[in-house]
Order: sequence, then structure tokens, then C-alpha cells
Amino acid sequence: MKLLITGGKGMLGRTLQRHFQQHELCIADLPEVDIADSRSVEQVISGFKPDVVIHAAAMTQVDACESDTDAAFRVNALGSACVARAAARHGARVIAISTDYVFDGRLDRPYHEFDAPAPRTVYGASKLAGEEAVRRHCPDHTIVRIAWLYGEGGPSFLHTMLKLGVQEGEPLKVVDDQIGNPTSAEAVAGLIARLLEHPIPGVVHGSCEGEVTWYGFAREIFQCAGLTRGLTPCTTAAFPRPAPRPANSRLEKRMLRLAGLPPMPHWQAELEKFVSTLVN
Repeated sequence: MKLLITGGKGMLGRTLQRHFQQHELCIADLPEVDIADSRSVEQVISGFKPDVVIHAAAMTQVDACESDTDAAFRVNALGSACVARAAARHGARVIAISTDYVFDGRLDRPYHEFDAPAPRTVYGASKLAGEEAVRRHCPDHTIVRIAWLYGEGGPSFLHTMLKLGVQEGEPLKVVDDQIGNPTSAEAVAGLIARLLEHPIPGVVHGSCEGEVTWYGFAREIFQCAGLTRGLTPCTTAAFPRPAPRPANSRLEKRMLRLAGLPPMPHWQAELEKFVSTLVN
């Protein structure tokens, strides 16, 4: 299969490249390809003629999106529109990566694919606009929402914790009133592989199974890595940020269940596997 991966140099993109080596790949990323430039996108898609475009390119720096809204919407909304339109014009399917930030995080249960989005941040609003652009411009699509992602090389919360964990100092304060599904890039690549063989139209939630707070996640990271620096739980209010963080980032994988596809792996099993590759 011919796969074109946007954002192929990013954390998820690098994992996708390694995971799909058996396919014919085309990596579209800056500076060679600007997804918000329709001519640039048209040139690469018309030249490669992919069967599927895995659209992983995005501006994901949540706080930076708050201060540079034009950049956020240029990449996440306009860029998605350019990719989706060119893909549809050349008969390619689109698998687009999105985020839990399209929800406001106030629900008292995991969000499923039929819950109405209500973003509270520029990042979330720009990613939702990107979802809508994919729906509008490329009927043959799947939108995969993920959350709390980590992967080879980072950057991610996990990599930050591993770096801080080997340093001496006071116990680290970690937020304990936000809950979500830590998700490995490898698990997302596995899901996309299944979607290549068994397409699901519309939105699919693709985070790992199981839930934990950031504090609980940090404790598990330290345990897996054999780190002994202390950790102290704290509230979100102790770490004010330009963009509000969702209190609830949990995603229910209802569409996978309805489609009869295997569940996502549990976050703890994925974490143990990932950390073992770093410390062994």
C-alpha cells in the first residue's frame, strides 16, 4: 500500500514510519512540504498518488496556540483542509489524527464518539475545525482522536518525568485532579494498521484502555524506570497555564467496540513495554 504521512518527522510520525516500513512511504513535513500551502500539498499528493494519507501534522503546543491563534488555525484547520481536498481529488483515503481537547473536559464519564465537542482552548478549537475540514473535503475518511501521547524521542510528559526523575531535589509536584488515558504512539500505529485493513468511517477514539491521573502516571513511570525521587500530588490551580487543561481527558472507544475490532491495549502494559526499551 502507498502511504503518505504528514508530520512524518514528529513523535507520532517517526513511529508510523518505523511501523509501516513494509509499505511504500512518502513523508510530507517541513521544510519540504507546507500543509497549509495548497500548491505544496497538491504537488506531493499528485506526484506520489497515495492510497491513504495519514494526516499527523499539527501544531500541538497547547499554550503557544493561545498566543498565536493564526498559526494554530493555519496549520490545524487550513492545513487539514488542504490535505483533505487534495487527497479526495486524487482518490486517497484520509486517516486524520485529532485530540481529546475538542471536548471541554467537564463530563463525569469518558467521552465517546457521539458526544458533542465543545473546546475550551484555541488548540482544541483549531483541531475541531480541522476535523470539520476533513469531513467536508474528503468523504472517505477516519478521524482518530488520541490523548496523553508519548513515543520514541518525545517530547512528552513521560520524557519530562524521566529527565526530572534522575535529578536530585525536592519531591516533584504533579497534578492529581486531571484524569486521562496515557497512550503510546506504538499503540496508535497499531490501531491505524487495523484501520487500513478494516476502515471505520467517521470518528474513532484511539487512546489506550485504563485511566489514571498525571500524578498516578508519574508514579508508574518512576516505578517502571526504577527512579526514587519523591512525588507529591497537587491541584491544577497550583500550575496555572495560558490554556486550561481538561479535567477529564478520558475517551471511550465505542466505535472500535461497535465495529467488532480488538480493544486498545492497556496503558500500563504499553508503558512497561516502552520504558523497558529505554532502560535496558
